[in-house]
Amino acid sequence: MTKGKFRFAIDRGGTFTDIWAQGPSGNITVMKLLSEDPQNYSDAPREGIRRILEQETGNRFASDVPIDVSNIEWIRMGTTVATNALLERKGTRMALAITKGFKDLLHIGNQARPSIFDLEISSPDQLYEDVIEVDERLVLQQDQCEMLMNHCPVVEGKTKEKLEVWTGINEVMLKEDLQKLLNKGITSLAVVLMHSYIYDVHEKKVGAIAEELGFTHVSLSSVVMPMVRIVPRGYTACADAYLTPHIKKYVKGFSSGFKDGLQNMRVLFMQSDGGLTPVDSFLGSRAILSGPAGGVVGYALTTYHKESHMPVIGFDMGGTSTDVSRYSGQYEHVFETTTAGVTIQAPQNNIEQS
Repeated sequence: MTKGKFRFAIDRGGTFTDIWAQGPSGNITVMKLLSEDPQNYSDAPREGIRRILEQETGNRFASDVPIDVSNIEWIRMGTTVATNALLERKGTRMALAITKGFKDLLHIGNQARPSIFDLEISSPDQLYEDVIEVDERLVLQQDQCEMLMNHCPVVEGKTKEKLEVWTGINEVMLKEDLQKLLNKGITSLAVVLMHSYIYDVHEKKVGAIAEELGFTHVSLSSVVMPMVRIVPRGYTACADAYLTPHIKKYVKGFSSGFKDGLQNMRVLFMQSDGGLTPVDSFLGSRAILSGPAGGVVGYALTTYHKESHMPVIGFDMGGTSTDVSRYSGQYEHVFETTTAGVTIQAPQNNIEQS
């Protein structure tokens, strides 16, 4: 480790925040704080760092003064901010922009019935508050197709497949619809267009127009998760638009308590797949299992014995949710999961959550 520097690893849960710190001498310090205690501090991870620095250095770090980061090497954090926002439906107000004719597609979903014998089925609320339809349509070109469109422009997708542009974007109508959303106070948008996973030009155009009009966050399904199957791709884009502004707000609040807003500091956040990512790349769709994924990585490194090959079960009962996972020598990743009634396409550690 860098001489004279501190390292911090933090688990910011819904009820408690745990801080692990290694000082310049190699001394380990552990601290637990309430995640929400507004009468004593505004942010638990930052308060934990402040208290440990005071305790280990003997210097006073005033709570109302930004913390000097010159003696901090790095900060790594796993958080359930996104998880709890999804479970409790406390994310950012957002709307959905989808290809015309598919307004109710995500409400209908894929018709899966996981509890087929339940006499009373309650459908979870949608994340989007409103829907607008984008007047555009692309269709895969097929020689045997008898639905001939005269003088139809043909474009090439990422997979070299040809697509016919049956309808270009009606920008006038789009701008009117987007402005109506802004007038309602909605500033986050998920854009989900047909075939955007192989031809993203239309989505990028919608996103550019939305940002030009004043939307503060736009999630394009072709960027968030460019995969076939519009329903899970649409759910993932909606989750990203719903959670990413919420996460960015939290990160901004956390960073504001440090000098220069942590601009030159190595700050990494745990993603759902157990990997670390810089603050700027920490997105809602990749952060849903941020906290639980950190637990999987932790017990995999500390409790699994390569000699016996005995699988290890992880059980994490928190204040908001309970997470169960398994490790048998390698991380078990899944690429489509359902959390709080929302199906998401993103690489995640295989964690059962309730």
